[in-house]
Amino acid sequence: MKLRLKILLLALLPLAAALCGVAWAVVHQQRELLERERSAVQRTYMEARRDELRHYVDLAVSNVRPLYERTAHQDAAQRQAATTQALALIAQLDYGTDGYFFVYDLQGRVLMHSRQPELVGQNLWELRDPKGNPTIQRLIAQAQAGGGYVEYLWRQPSNERMAPKLGYVVALPQWNWMLGTGLYLDSIQATLAQLEAEARSNVTGTLWLIGGIALAALLLISASGLALNLSEQRAAEHKLRALAHQVVRLQEEERAHLARELHDSLSQHLVSIKLLVESAQHDTRPELLRQASQRLGDSLNEVRRISHRLRPALLDTLGLPSALAHLAQELHESGAMQAGASVEGTPHALPEVVNTVLFRVAQEALTNAAKHAAAQHLALTLEFPSEGGVAMRVLDDGRGFDTEAAQADPGTGIGLRNMRERLASIGGRLDVQSRPGHGTQVEAVIDAPQLARLARDNPAP
Repeated sequence: MKLRLKILLLALLPLAAALCGVAWAVVHQQRELLERERSAVQRTYMEARRDELRHYVDLAVSNVRPLYERTAHQDAAQRQAATTQALALIAQLDYGTDGYFFVYDLQGRVLMHSRQPELVGQNLWELRDPKGNPTIQRLIAQAQAGGGYVEYLWRQPSNERMAPKLGYVVALPQWNWMLGTGLYLDSIQATLAQLEAEARSNVTGTLWLIGGIALAALLLISASGLALNLSEQRAAEHKLRALAHQVVRLQEEERAHLARELHDSLSQHLVSIKLLVESAQHDTRPELLRQASQRLGDSLNEVRRISHRLRPALLDTLGLPSALAHLAQELHESGAMQAGASVEGTPHALPEVVNTVLFRVAQEALTNAAKHAAAQHLALTLEFPSEGGVAMRVLDDGRGFDTEAAQADPGTGIGLRNMRERLASIGGRLDVQSRPGHGTQVEAVIDAPQLARLARDNPAP
C-alpha cells in the first residue's frame, strides 16, 4: 500500500469511526428519550383522564343530589319516581361518541346504560372479560370501598370491539346504586404510536443528516488530500530541480577547484621537472637531476594531498578516529593553529555513510576555522556515549560569528548549510554555538535509534 493511500486512510478511518459512534449515540439517546417521553405522556394523559372522569361523575352526582337527598324522607312511591327521574337526567349527560354514564344496582343488575339499552334489566354480576376477570364485581367493590378507578375491558360503541377502558365509579347507598362512567384508552395508544412514529422519523432524518455530513467531510478530506498532494508534488519537483542545480553547481565548483589545484601546483611542478630533465640531457651536472627528483617528490606529495582531500585512505583502512586525527595533524602542521583530536568512550565500527558524513563535516569545520576564525587553538573530539549513538565536536577559540545572521543571509553560511544538509540526510543534527569574540563550537550528533537504523541499512564494512 502506498504511503499516500495510508495517510488518506489514517485521515478517513478515524472520521468514519467517529461518525458511526455519533450515529449510534444519537439512536441510543433517541430511544431513551422516546421511552422517557412515552412514559411521561402516558402518565400525564392518565392523570388528566382520571381527573376528567372524576369531574364527570361529580357532575352527574350533583345533578341528582337534590332528588337523592329528598328521598330520605319519602315513601316508596315517591322514591321510585325520584330514581326514575334521576336515571333520565343521567342518561342525558352524554359527552362524545364513546362517553356515557351507566348505573347498576349493588347486586349487578343494569338500571341505565345509554349506549347499550339492551342490557337494561339484566344482571351482569357474573360477567367476565376475555381474560377471565370479573368486570361488574370489581366495579361494585370499588364503589362500595368509597369510589375510585378501575381498568377493565368493555365493548366500544364506536367500533363494536373490546377495548381497554378506565372507569370511575361511586356508590349511592341510599338508592342501592353504583354510578359511573369511563373513557376508552385507545386514544392514548394512538397518541403514543404517533409519538413513536415521529421519533423514528426524527432519528431517520438525523441519520441522513449525519450521513450527509460524513459524505461532505469525506469529499472535503479527499479534495484537500488531492490538493495537498499536488502542492507537495510541485514543491518536491521545485526542490528536486533546485537540488539538481546545486549538485551541478557543486560539481562545477569542485572541478574548478581541482583544475586550479592541478594548474597552480602540480602542473607547474611537472613543467619544472620537464625543463630540468631536458637541461640534464645537455648538461652533466648532477644538481639538475637532484632538483628534478626533489620536484618529482613534491609533485607526488601534491597528488597525495589532492587525493586525500577527495577521500582519505585512512577513512577506509583505519577508520574515522584515525582520519580525524590526521585532519587535525595536517591543520597543526600547516601552522594555522594548534590542533588536536581525541576520542571519548569506547570506539566501535560505524556505518560507512556515517564515517563519510562525519569526516566531511569535520573537514568543513576545520576549513572554516582556518579561513575565518583566526583561532589559536582547536580541539576535535569524537565521542561514543555509553547509551549509544555518536557525537563529534569541533571547538576553537577564534573570533566567532553571529549564527542567526549567518543563517538568515543566503550569501553567507554556505559551509554551515552544507554540514547541516549532510547530517540531515542521515537523520543527524548539527548544533552550532558561537558569538562574536567567544569562539565557536560545532557539534554533530546522531542518536542511538537512528544510528541503529543506519547500521541495519548500511552495515559497516
